[in-house]
Amino acid sequence: MSKRENESTAKELKEKLFMQKKNAYIRMSDSEIKKCDKFCEGYKKFLDEAKTEREAAAVIEREAKSAGFVKFDKKKKYKAGDKVYLVNREKAVILAVIGSEPVDRGVNLLAAHIDSPRLDMKQNPLIEKEEVGYFKSHYYGGIKKYQWTTVPMSLHGVIVKADGTKITVKIGEDENDPVFCVSDLLPHLASAQMKRPATEIIKGEELNIIVGTRPFKDDEISESVKLNLLSILNKKYGITEADFLSAELEAVPAFKARDIGFDRSLVGAYGQDDRVCAYTELMAILEAKNPKKTAVAILTDKEETGSDGNTGLQSSYLKYFIADLAAVFGVKTRDVLANSKCLSADVNAAYDPTFSDVFEKNNSCVLNGGVCVTKYTGSRGKSGTSDASAEFVGEIRAVLDKNNVIWQTGELGKVDIGGGGTVAKYIANLDVDTIDVGVPVISMHAPYEITAKTDIYAAYKAFEAFIDS
Repeated sequence: MSKRENESTAKELKEKLFMQKKNAYIRMSDSEIKKCDKFCEGYKKFLDEAKTEREAAAVIEREAKSAGFVKFDKKKKYKAGDKVYLVNREKAVILAVIGSEPVDRGVNLLAAHIDSPRLDMKQNPLIEKEEVGYFKSHYYGGIKKYQWTTVPMSLHGVIVKADGTKITVKIGEDENDPVFCVSDLLPHLASAQMKRPATEIIKGEELNIIVGTRPFKDDEISESVKLNLLSILNKKYGITEADFLSAELEAVPAFKARDIGFDRSLVGAYGQDDRVCAYTELMAILEAKNPKKTAVAILTDKEETGSDGNTGLQSSYLKYFIADLAAVFGVKTRDVLANSKCLSADVNAAYDPTFSDVFEKNNSCVLNGGVCVTKYTGSRGKSGTSDASAEFVGEIRAVLDKNNVIWQTGELGKVDIGGGGTVAKYIANLDVDTIDVGVPVISMHAPYEITAKTDIYAAYKAFEAFIDS
């Protein structure tokens, strides 16, 4: 055999035996890239409109109604093709499309979360210090606190008055609105601050949001700035300071979702963990028509703080919904769950060449590599993970390959460095085969996160394929 023939054989053998890891833009047709770009325009609008879990739930309910979904009634009978939804306390949503197969053969579950790291206001937030008005905050989820200074913030949420009146607050998103901000020291005076550990460069109690400086015009009173601010809020919303006790106010970055790069290949925005998977999951189930298995999409709250509480997936609301669905068809809940499959739709950390030392590249997901299948999460010795079985991984591989979905695998960083949790283990604990499938993200949990458009579109195609499997 000649050298040239040997090289040719080796090349063919390599193509046959090695995994192919070509950039999605190389693998996609021009027409498919156009569909991808169009899909991401809708995604960016969703990000701008749904910056909190309440807002996301409201948008999801609106879109569900528009697509023909009706509120689930456990006393009604349903047939194949029927579309139902349930809203849990305005912070979590379940959507379902009834399949042609009996539900005791299992349902196909998709689960994403719609909460994101942010700054929550304390119950007594408004203070005045040296004639500067502040809202005291308590950060929500895992953040690098120093990243949240000097960022324009908008204020979202609800205030519930003693008489039960609920007031919706959304300030800072319109270009004519004011915005809010956490201050930081100038470099000239920060020598002592810069000697602090990175986790304390900004301390939790220093995440004070500036809300005003103009005093009430009366020299005879103290805290005149605070009085003026309460006067403004009283005129606008009819509230007093005591009404903050029953409020949920969240400060989030006021940035709009934008394209990143000369080639517009990336999306930059706040809250892409995990609304990138929430949106792609939502679009997949809204477009589901005649699935064989009943398709269920869960869009849940509280993942960033451990999924506790009655709107998080450690609660029983999903289990109760499945029980009610089983009762409608006269079957056992345990049979439905035991035969069900779930894609836990959550993001993974994209390999970042700037910080390559924390990744094990061969087992990391990359931008434009497609949707990421993560067999296990957890940390160090796989603590806190469900670890999908080889059989289920093989099953998902087959679904994605059959439907020409561009996909990859990845862990969240090196073994002794990385780790993270998703809702996968809580669903797996219900006796459901579960695996994480989501979009790679750079700068995760920062005020401005980065994703690749091709990966976003691949996630949508993956969820669509799973529903139809």
